[in-house]
Amino acid sequence: MGLSDKTRTFSAVDADSIDLGAELKEICTALEEKGYRPIDQIVGYLLTGDPSYITSHNNARVKIQQIERNDLLEEIVGSYLKNLK
Repeated sequence: MGLSDKTRTFSAVDADSIDLGAELKEICTALEEKGYRPIDQIVGYLLTGDPSYITSHNNARVKIQQIERNDLLEEIVGSYLKNLK
């Protein structure tokens, strides 16, 4: 069995110090208030790592930069999967 045949596991950085759901809601609200579609902007940020996809309104850009992108992805995917049940 080659290395590529094995499933790798991933553990995100512990993000207990930040309520990611609450922070994400605040970021989405700031984006909406400025007339942006939050999904588009957050996907742009996640794909590129470029914080300019996130408005600076209400410190949304600062807030998203304080969250590791892998933690943000874990929160989003986890929330999505919970809603499938």
